[in-house]
Amino acid sequence: MNKKKAPHDHGEHLDSIINSIPKDKDFYNVAEIFKQLNDLSRLKIFFILCHVEECVTNISYITNMTSPAVSHHLKSLKNCSLIISKRKGKEVYYKAALSKKAQSLHHMIENLIKITCPSE
Repeated sequence: MNKKKAPHDHGEHLDSIINSIPKDKDFYNVAEIFKQLNDLSRLKIFFILCHVEECVTNISYITNMTSPAVSHHLKSLKNCSLIISKRKGKEVYYKAALSKKAQSLHHMIENLIKITCPSE
């Protein structure tokens, strides 16, 4: 079997690099998560829900956003499995999921905030 050669052979082991690259669907899943962080309001809402369970009305108050706008962002975060919800009477409460994905994202955000906004 003829092995395909790289355009420039620098003596590296390109086969091992090529074989270790995740599948496109894996990169797609990561890109979908990062899309959630591309919006300042959504990022702020996720950050809040990493620290407290809250209803739409209070999230609206905290973020100075309308309830429909908050609901739109919550739906997006929930579709990505970054947050979960539960109903208590007439209210629905939201919080960050306990998944490894959500927790990793939470830690990443907090670490980036510490790096970019160091305290005095």
